[in-house]
Amino acid sequence: MALFDQPWGDSPTQSGGRVPGAEGVPAFVLRRPRANPIPVLIAVPHAGRFYPPALTAALRHPREAGLRLEDRYIDLVADRVARATGAGLLLAHAPRAMIDLNRAPDDIDWEMVQGGGSAVRARLTAGRRARSGLGLVPRRLPGLGELWRAPISRAALEERIAWVHQPYHAALAKTLESMRDRWGAALLLDLHSMPPLGPKSGPEAAVDYVIGDRFGAACDSRLVGATLDHFERKGASVAHNRPYAGGYVLDRHGAPARKISAMQLEVCRSAYLDAAMREPAEGVDAVSETIAGLVRLLADEVVAGGFGFAQAAE
Repeated sequence: MALFDQPWGDSPTQSGGRVPGAEGVPAFVLRRPRANPIPVLIAVPHAGRFYPPALTAALRHPREAGLRLEDRYIDLVADRVARATGAGLLLAHAPRAMIDLNRAPDDIDWEMVQGGGSAVRARLTAGRRARSGLGLVPRRLPGLGELWRAPISRAALEERIAWVHQPYHAALAKTLESMRDRWGAALLLDLHSMPPLGPKSGPEAAVDYVIGDRFGAACDSRLVGATLDHFERKGASVAHNRPYAGGYVLDRHGAPARKISAMQLEVCRSAYLDAAMREPAEGVDAVSETIAGLVRLLADEVVAGGFGFAQAAE
């Protein structure tokens, strides 16, 4: 049984969008408990593992590219945390190789699009991430080089934006606004995974978690402070905005002045995957428990910063 088909208590499940080339597969699934017990939404934009045959055939190295682009199985952690805490859960099914939901819709490398214009124009109009090879549609990866056998058509690009990117972000915005209206404030926890940032031992040991808030622009500082304190109490190593400060999701949806905070959380893959970083391992339980505790703590902080406990309980 697929993860998104499993029953989840009294939680309604809504699907939206469509994965181009995969008939019947929604671009994302949103699950929210009917009781709406906490004002926290967990989103996993790089969870998608549905690769239509045409997409796989177009990739030069389909298996390696998919593994490296995915936030491999972090959706399993997200699912456990949501079930344990009552948080809402938004899971992307369209793979990042098809379209990156953490990129602006105009962050495009036009050189990889048929009819995209001259090479000079393409370089001038591409965003910073697109120039690095990881724009709205990823183009290249270190060690693999070019990902695609041929340029994509403009029609295919527009289809991916209309069927995947636009409905995903519309659902995300609507859900956060609904939570904010109910509770007085809301929090988006944008969950990702990262490769190990370095050796895990010694005085310069690499961290297992990185929280990003766009250097204060996307999230209430109280929530950031509470998050850092939580990981310290758990004995978990954490960094703040280095090397990941968050991307388009936080830029678009984080609005502390409107009582909607957005925080990106990166989890080292070695903390919950096997040594090859391909399959879930025993660490899934510990990571899920740590993040569930964080979500409960942040939910209390969010409510306290909204209408207040007394009014929210009415």
